[in-house]
Amino acid sequence: MFINPRILLVSAASLLALVGCNSSNSPLGAGSAKDGVAATVNGTPISERLVGLMLKQRADLGRQANADARNAFIDRLAMQVVISQEAVKKGLDKAPEVSDQLALSRQSVLVDAFVKDYVKNNPVTDDMVKAEYEKIKAQMAGTEYKARHILVEQEAQAKDIIAKLKKNPKTFEALAKQKSKDRGSKDKGGDLNWFDPRSMVPEFGAAVAQLAKGKFTEEPVKSQFGYHVILLEDSRAKQVQPLEQIKPQLTQQVQQQNLKKLFDDMKAKAKIEIVQAPAPAPATDPAAKAPEAAKK
Repeated sequence: MFINPRILLVSAASLLALVGCNSSNSPLGAGSAKDGVAATVNGTPISERLVGLMLKQRADLGRQANADARNAFIDRLAMQVVISQEAVKKGLDKAPEVSDQLALSRQSVLVDAFVKDYVKNNPVTDDMVKAEYEKIKAQMAGTEYKARHILVEQEAQAKDIIAKLKKNPKTFEALAKQKSKDRGSKDKGGDLNWFDPRSMVPEFGAAVAQLAKGKFTEEPVKSQFGYHVILLEDSRAKQVQPLEQIKPQLTQQVQQQNLKKLFDDMKAKAKIEIVQAPAPAPATDPAAKAPEAAKK
C-alpha cells in the first residue's frame, strides 16, 4: 500500500468549489489577516498564502516560480472564481452529481492533510530502519547460485545431451543454443545468472542445491516445463546491500507500513455498515407483450 503525502493543488477548481461556494465573499485559501490578499474577484479574496503554496509546488517540480508564474496563477484562479461564482448562482453546486464530487474532493484533501500531519509528527527513527534491515537480512539468509540449463521436452533428448556432455563438458553453451526450448536463456547458452533456488520450481531448486561447482546433472531433472540438464557454475552467500545504500527506500517502506497499520486499526475500530445494493429491476420480455398487441 503506497501513500503519497503530497499537497493536493492539482485541481484548483476543486479548491475553489470547496472554499468558495458557501458564500460569495468567502476567501480562496482563507487565513489570518497577516497572510495578505493576492487579488479579489467580485469581493471574493484570493489569499497570498495559497498563491505562495502553488508557487512552492511549482518550484518543487523544478520549474521557475517567478513573477510571471505568480501572475499566471492569480489570473487562472481569478478566472476560476468568476466561473465558480456563476455556477453557484445557477444552483449547480446543489446538483447531486456536483455535490457528490465536492464531497469526494473534500475527503481527498482531508486524507492527504491527515497523512502529511501523521508523517510530520511520527518520523521514522534510525532504530526502526535498522530493525527493518535486520528483518530483510534474515529473510535473505541462504545461498544463491549461478547456473545454466538446457530444457527439452523428452527425457530421451535430455539423456542424449548428458551423454554428449560427459564426452565434452565444454559444449554445454553450444548445446543450449542448439537444443534448449527456454527462450529466455537459450541465446545466452542457457545462462540463468544468479538466482535464489526458492524462486525456481522445487525440482530445479533442489537439483541445483545438490550440485558441486562445475558439475552438471547426470540424470534429467523433470519439472512442469519439461526435462532440464543443469550446470552449476558458482554459488555464494546471498548478498544484502549495505544499510546506508538502501536507507531512503527502507525509511519510506517503514513509513508506509506504519501508515497501513494505523489505517487498519482505525478501520477495525470504526462502525462500518454496508447496505446491500438494491436488486436490479426485472427485465421486460418483449415477446410476452406481443400477444396482447396482436389482440388490439
